[in-house]
This record gives sequence, C-alpha cells and structure tokens, in this order.
Amino acid sequence: MEPVLPTLLLYLGLGAFAGLMAGLLGVGGGLIIVPVLAWIFRGQQVNEAIIMHLAIGTSLATIVVTSISSVRAHHRRGAVLWPVFWRLTPGIVVGAWLGAAVADALSSLALQKVFAVFVLLMAAQMGFGAKPAPHRDLPGTAGMLIAGAVIGAVSAIVGIGGGSLTVPFLNWCNISIRQAVATSAACGLPIALAGSVGFVVTGLNAADLPDWSLGYVYGPALLGVALVSMLSAPWGAKLAHTLPTDILKRVFAIFLALVGTKMLLG
Repeated sequence: MEPVLPTLLLYLGLGAFAGLMAGLLGVGGGLIIVPVLAWIFRGQQVNEAIIMHLAIGTSLATIVVTSISSVRAHHRRGAVLWPVFWRLTPGIVVGAWLGAAVADALSSLALQKVFAVFVLLMAAQMGFGAKPAPHRDLPGTAGMLIAGAVIGAVSAIVGIGGGSLTVPFLNWCNISIRQAVATSAACGLPIALAGSVGFVVTGLNAADLPDWSLGYVYGPALLGVALVSMLSAPWGAKLAHTLPTDILKRVFAIFLALVGTKMLLG
C-alpha cells in the first residue's frame, strides 16, 4: 500500500465534498464516501477482496463523528423526537450488527453490486422528488423494532447513516419533515456506532488489511474525512439558503446514477 501522507489530501478533499453536499442537499455522506473510498483504496492497491468492506466500515465510522455534531444542532432547535428515537434504537442496533455480519459474509464484488443498486434507487428518489404520502401513525413496539432493524441492517450493509430510509418512514407515519429529519439525524448515531463496531469485530482477522486499520475501519481515512466534513457541513447548510437546491439535487441525482451504474457494471 502507498504511504499515508500523499493520500491524506484525497481523504481531506473527500471529507470537504461529502460534508458540503450533506449540508447543502441533506444527502447522507455515505453515498459519496463509500464509492470514493473504494476508488482510493483500489489506487492504493488494497486487496480487492476487502476493498468494499473497508470502504463501508470506514464510512460508518466517519458518520459516528459527524452525526454527533448534527444531533447537537437539531437538539438545540428542539426538533428531535427523543421518544421515537428510543423506540427505534433497539431494532437499529440489532439490525446494524446483523447488517455487518451479512456484509462480512458477502464478497467485495457482491457488496459493490448491492451498494450500486441502493445508489441507483436513491438517485431515482432524489431526481424525481418522490415522497411517501403520510397516512398513518407510528406502529406499536413490534412494528418499531422491525422498522429499526430493517433501517439498521440496510444502512450497515451499504455504509450510510440511514437518513434516506428513516426520514421517509417517519414522514409516512405522519411526522413532519422537520422533525423526521432531526430524529433521523439522531438515529444515525446508533446506526453508525453499532455498524462500525460490527465491521471492526468482523474484520479483526481479515487478511491483508492495510497498516493503521482496526478491523474494516482504516484510521487515516477516518481521521481525514470525518474532521473536514464536520467543518464543511455548516458551510453547505449556509449555501442552501442562497443556491437553487432543487436544481442541484437533480444534478447530484445524475451524478449518483452515473456512480451507481459504473459500480453495477464494473
């Protein structure tokens, strides 16, 4: 593997872009971080068999850091529905652990295909602006456990904070979009924490891990991406008030569609 310092600039640049897009468009950083990390790791000649595992595990670890800042901001505005958060969290944690175990059992190529399909679905949702029609209340305990488990498992498998799943679910349950986004941001922390721990544990005995890795989490990438994305996200949020975000979302959807298509075919 190449020395860390020359590639640190790539991680810093990725963190800046992911944070800016997250603040500007409200998209999950994992949709950007995972494919770019996979590309960087491939250039660093990381073993092809673990590239996607390393990219997804590292993405989840960065979300642990960045979600703390996001949760604090939403909490100060009183928008987080903490009772809903606590009802979803047990299922989320179990689901994220299961997702990490499933990801470990899949080949890197299979993970790439799964991620590609998910990205294409998110591109379609973002491009066409599809939103579920609110028509019911939150489910009971069993329903919330199942919903949390599905959100946690899918999020861990593809390395995201779960916003693209949690927000539509809460909105479908007649929770306002403002509170859904804030509560989803809070739910991103247990998703990322449980998922990244799962990827650390399942990757401890993996062969050919690069230096400075803890399981499937690569330290230099975690440090570079997380620190800079925390700084750039507020700038993106400020730009959101001056730039045409609806148009930018459609442009970004095209970008995601190209990334997803390339990963699916490649």
